[in-house]
Amino acid sequence: MSTTPLASLGAGFSKEAFGSQAVFRAVLQALSHPGRTVAVEHDVQAPAVGHAASAAVLLALLDSDCTLWLSPKLVASDAGAWLRFHTGCTLVTDPVQARFVWVAQGDEWPALGSLALGTDVYPDQSATCVVDVPRATATTADAINAWQLRGPGIQEMAALQVDGLPDDFETQWFANHAAFPRGVDLLLGTPDHIVGLPRTTLAMRSATALQEA
Repeated sequence: MSTTPLASLGAGFSKEAFGSQAVFRAVLQALSHPGRTVAVEHDVQAPAVGHAASAAVLLALLDSDCTLWLSPKLVASDAGAWLRFHTGCTLVTDPVQARFVWVAQGDEWPALGSLALGTDVYPDQSATCVVDVPRATATTADAINAWQLRGPGIQEMAALQVDGLPDDFETQWFANHAAFPRGVDLLLGTPDHIVGLPRTTLAMRSATALQEA
């Protein structure tokens, strides 16, 4: 874990209540409309490692009751100290103990099935995974390498182009979706926007397979 003097940490929201509420609304919009690109407007001095939009999202969502797991690049940076200072969250070394997971661009993801999935009675006790990616853009269904999305919040079908997903993401996400009401919710973060993939969304590479699912 990086040890960073508190005086050197960047500032949080200049107006905490208004700033966190604005970012929280962006998160709700992203999860309510899967595949939609949602801008994250904020004035935080985000850590140097990790996308700023992701940092602002976690700053808005975390509090002293939350556990957070960070991927290796983030652990080696001041990101953990910054979030712990501003939110009071607890950093954990085992991703299964985390209610929130932040993965830096290029770092390996924990297997989604290994994270906290909640229970049928308490599905809200699952993990929210924030993953930095180089690109996550809404597109058309016929775009090359597009993901086709279907589920609540989507009218018929949405399409998304994403770089940086694991090779077995389709398999992992299908299992996560099938576990409903248990399962992980995913936020894909770029430097300035997020895209939501809640567990209720079916995501597949093949439009034909999706229509037949």
